[in-house]
Amino acid sequence: MTIEREELIRQRIEDTLRPEKLELIDDSHLHAGHGAKGGHYTVRITSTEFEGKNLVQRHRLVYDAVGDLMSAEIHALSIQANTPAEISSQQP
Repeated sequence: MTIEREELIRQRIEDTLRPEKLELIDDSHLHAGHGAKGGHYTVRITSTEFEGKNLVQRHRLVYDAVGDLMSAEIHALSIQANTPAEISSQQP
């Protein structure tokens, strides 16, 4: 189920935000025993869709992309959302 869940999350984000880079990390093993029904994930995403948007607006775009998955497939989502320009400025 985890692979199917990850593919579903990835597809939703790709279809909505057309990222230049997307990394989806399953952190569920770090939260074993909590009894949560969905997985714990970290999303690192680089997209032009974030240009001109503040942190809250960027996170809202990601949450909107996964929408109904938050009620069953995803228990927790950590988001790192950057524009391509921000990533370029961070590289040496």
